[in-house]
Amino acid sequence: MKIRLGTTEIGFWRYFALWTAVAVVFAIQGSLTAGLDDGPSFGIFTYLRWSMIQWYTWATLAPTVFRLAERYPVRAPLRLRGLGAQLLASLCVTFLAMVIGAMVSTVFEPSGFSQQLWYFLAQHFATGLLTYWALFAIQQAIHFHAEKARREVEASRLATELAQSRLLALKSQLQPHFLFNTLHAIITLLDEDKVSAEDMLLRLSELLRAFLEDYDGQEISLRHELTLIELYLGIQRTRFKDRLTTQIYIAPDTLDCAVPSLILQPIVENAIRHGIGQRVGSDNIEIESRREGDTLCIDVRNRNSTLAAGPADSAGHGIGLSNTRLRLKELYGDSAQVRLEMIFPEGVVCRIRIPFRELEGPDDAPEFSPEFSPDPASA
Repeated sequence: MKIRLGTTEIGFWRYFALWTAVAVVFAIQGSLTAGLDDGPSFGIFTYLRWSMIQWYTWATLAPTVFRLAERYPVRAPLRLRGLGAQLLASLCVTFLAMVIGAMVSTVFEPSGFSQQLWYFLAQHFATGLLTYWALFAIQQAIHFHAEKARREVEASRLATELAQSRLLALKSQLQPHFLFNTLHAIITLLDEDKVSAEDMLLRLSELLRAFLEDYDGQEISLRHELTLIELYLGIQRTRFKDRLTTQIYIAPDTLDCAVPSLILQPIVENAIRHGIGQRVGSDNIEIESRREGDTLCIDVRNRNSTLAAGPADSAGHGIGLSNTRLRLKELYGDSAQVRLEMIFPEGVVCRIRIPFRELEGPDDAPEFSPEFSPDPASA
């Protein structure tokens, strides 16, 4: 059995023990005060009986006080209506407490009800008013605390929803961008090499199916991400044939690390588009991952491109890089970064740094099977 105090519930026996403690304290105080005075003194059990009648009455009325406090709150700015209602309620409830106490006390005392009521009014009415307003203050404090907690939870929920909506908007920009570029490459090959075009179309359908099946969250394991990027690289190798080679160097302890879904595809696409896609000759795309302390380091290099004059971040590397930077900012704040650098003797590297964290829960990605070396030195 529970006692309901507004929006708060308390077990009956705990509630009973609380008011019993109050009654005992006031009984001891009454006994000690009488002992110091010259007036008549009664036994401790008599004071305890009087105190229990007084405070058990308030224990019975406390839920009513909480309901009145909820119905007629006194909040800033101070409203006279709520204050006036509480003043009236405090007088009425306190008088009711005196009446109940007098009725119960009549059972144990030789005097009649009217005499007991006069005694309660004279001795306990002021204390009763203070008790009412103390209970009212407790209810208001509980309400303010609950309201503050609710607002904090609501603010956190809204911030999370905003971040999620922005991430989804970025992904919705990114996937059509990749899709349209790939379809354009397939159309270009239709007249030149139908077999290669059909192979690219099959790989594209497999990649899109992986997107639709597994893209429920914002993060996947690096193992899964590499499976997706291998499908994409297979499309590009079919398109550029022997002009494009790929190498993947993956530290084994990073395979289960959490990374943003589709984080590598726009970076690799930029490397191909600004390298072999615009310049003659061949190109080699390298993907490397390693752990440095609490940071996951991913480098995507190509050997046949250059950065335009000016800051690397404004070198015209398109929507893929800008979306990647925004996604990392939304997911990891200042703990993540992405930047472009020139490499010797020729080429560009995109360096991604995110917090190292193994993905929680099972990863349902297909087994990763592209060629890769567990350590760059062994490639």
